[in-house]
Amino acid sequence: MGKHYYLYIDDSGSRFPDKKEQRRDDGMNCFALGGILVDKVEKIVLEEKYIQLCKKWRIIYPLHSTKIRGKRDDFYWLESSAKTNEKFLSDLEDFLIDIQVIGFATVIDRDGYNSRYKETYGDERWWMCKTAYNILIERVTKYVKSQDATFEVCFEEVGKTEDRAIIQYGKDLKTMGLPFNEKTSAKYSSLSAEDFKKFMLGDASRKKKESLFIQIADLYLYPMVKRKYDESYRPWNVLYKNGKVIDSLLKDEDLSNLGIKYSCFDTLESKNPE
Repeated sequence: MGKHYYLYIDDSGSRFPDKKEQRRDDGMNCFALGGILVDKVEKIVLEEKYIQLCKKWRIIYPLHSTKIRGKRDDFYWLESSAKTNEKFLSDLEDFLIDIQVIGFATVIDRDGYNSRYKETYGDERWWMCKTAYNILIERVTKYVKSQDATFEVCFEEVGKTEDRAIIQYGKDLKTMGLPFNEKTSAKYSSLSAEDFKKFMLGDASRKKKESLFIQIADLYLYPMVKRKYDESYRPWNVLYKNGKVIDSLLKDEDLSNLGIKYSCFDTLESKNPE
């Protein structure tokens, strides 16, 4: 196996089920893990394109999705001119669809998660990152396996406790396999511990938010999350139409097993019937 990938992941939202997050202006109340899978040989090309974009716009700080959308902090200058804002967003969009990466994510709706598990498990419920990480890594592993390749996991550091948890989840996958109920997860054709040991090399490694690859993971993650709350969201549709997310590379019958995972959205969907 000569081909090797790097998975760069960011998170969105609180990983704690009982976090009292009010619905934001964007209508989202969830926890998500996701980002980009990039071939080792493409990393240098991606870095060069990133440098070109930042040099053009004289940017010497991270491309942070929230700050760009809000036109605040380092990106306050986007408020100065509608034309400047439009041109920058166009260049950013061109960059994101030009680079050779694939977006992956797992998104868990908080209300649905608590509705499903709080009564049964109470304070014994997992942190939402445990569910999200295991699902995300399995789906990436399935893709990497189909390419007869290997991969490494890199994640944005958050805090000592949270970072140690992420690293431990990966170790457990290699020794015990997935922690889910075998009967309820059988339909997903789960991988074994041997599969994770073979295709996922080493332990997950921490990266600072300044890492350009983590920045791109952040820019990819938000559209993948927002899509479930608003399927008309333009950045999602641009990524999808240009084949930049795993869902756009799969047959319909494989989406539930291999695509972006949207979990515990029953409550939301019952409130917003099609």
